[in-house]
Amino acid sequence: MPVQYQPFNTTQDVTTTKTLLHEVIPITGSIISGTYGDANIKDYSHGMFQSVYDYPYLSSSANHIFDLTVGYDEDSGLSGSHSTQNSKKINLYNQHAQVLLGYTGSTSDADRGIRKFERDLDLDESGQMNEVIFINFSRLVTKDQIKKGSFSLTIATGSFHSASFHGPSLTISDYLASDRSGFVGGNPGGDYGILYTSSAGINQNSGVGNVFYQSGIAVLTASIFNGLQMNEIGENMQTVLSGSTIIENSNEIRHRIDNISFNNTTELNSKIYFCRVPHNRFNYSSNPTYVDGARIRVKDIEEDQPISYITTVGLYSSTGELLATAKLSEPLRKDPTNELTLRVRLDY
Repeated sequence: MPVQYQPFNTTQDVTTTKTLLHEVIPITGSIISGTYGDANIKDYSHGMFQSVYDYPYLSSSANHIFDLTVGYDEDSGLSGSHSTQNSKKINLYNQHAQVLLGYTGSTSDADRGIRKFERDLDLDESGQMNEVIFINFSRLVTKDQIKKGSFSLTIATGSFHSASFHGPSLTISDYLASDRSGFVGGNPGGDYGILYTSSAGINQNSGVGNVFYQSGIAVLTASIFNGLQMNEIGENMQTVLSGSTIIENSNEIRHRIDNISFNNTTELNSKIYFCRVPHNRFNYSSNPTYVDGARIRVKDIEEDQPISYITTVGLYSSTGELLATAKLSEPLRKDPTNELTLRVRLDY
């Protein structure tokens, strides 16, 4: 018996849908700065950033979690020949600002109109953050994007320590962001929201950073560390930011991070095919064992209705090429007295 095909009506039998899946990603301070004695921290000869892994990075089991670096604007009071790696820190600020925020459109500025990071959502060149910390999460943990309103970062605010996080702390989060409001869209780096401290009243200028959801990058103002000892000799943030290398800055900041948590987002796109089986189709099987000579095995007498059992659905191209198969959990009885609609979903 020849193979039978049932064509699709593409306007009625095929539709598409999108589903957002979320997963909680907890990154503990013990992983960031303690569990493996920094064996999971990778430094590079270029000295531009530091990478954090969930396991010693030389292991084949290690997964890249995020990169950490610092930068400041050329107009910052820290900028100058007296600062360590001054040009690299300026370049890192400009590079991130250019990629994430783009340009103002001005051609007269020395920095060619690159937008600056701000404490609010206005992008009006006010409330600028001139000295910042960049946390660039790997695509492995953020997937398609960070879920709006889910980002939280806790920093230890007690005396300098290397691995113990039992003292006072400060939590920073995108409290006002949601899927519908509290963020700015249309930027080169995608949507971004403002990070606020849990202890500060939320107002126009109380932001302490940005989180770029699609890019998976958190930008924190260095001022959140003001008043804290950043190393064992008691230097403050401004001193270490200008007088230490980027790797040293990353180490000092990393040992202040208590916890990071957010929900990632995976966008699951699906195409759904409604495979319609009319009453007068697919009542016979092409399986050779279906017949015994001229007799259909499933019929006891000649007057009995033919019966088939559907176990598999195949999706074919217009030229008869098999593109996909779907298996049913159990066989479905089909005869001339019933009709079926089988829903096949392809996820990608």
